[in-house]
Amino acid sequence: MILITPSIIIDPADLRWNFMRASGPGGQNVNKVATAAELRFNIETASLPDEVRARLRMLAGPQLAQSGDLVITAKQHRSQERNREDALQKLITLIRKAAVRPRKRIATRATKASKLRRLESKSRRSDVKSKRRVKPGLDD
Repeated sequence: MILITPSIIIDPADLRWNFMRASGPGGQNVNKVATAAELRFNIETASLPDEVRARLRMLAGPQLAQSGDLVITAKQHRSQERNREDALQKLITLIRKAAVRPRKRIATRATKASKLRRLESKSRRSDVKSKRRVKPGLDD
């Protein structure tokens, strides 16, 4: 069991792993060893609270496949094990982020002083622009 938060636990059986050859540095092994890790986690079948599942769908963006799988790839490291850990860490971070309830925004009003400052700056700007205008008949 993978502990995400005290109330959210993921079963490792829900994770599907694929490994493939990664591009980039790797020395002689780059064309022989499958070091890149792809983690697939089905959001729909996972035991997640509904509100966390909805926020996770929003956060996943392009990582969410049409099948409902959250696809995370990791190919930064040269070893398969480190890429596997990296992909799992990315998943945990994403679910933890989705588990945090967003704060409700409290509507506030502008203060009287801020309204006055805005109006004064508008009138100052208006004066500057009006003084730039050429008055007809004065350029004789």
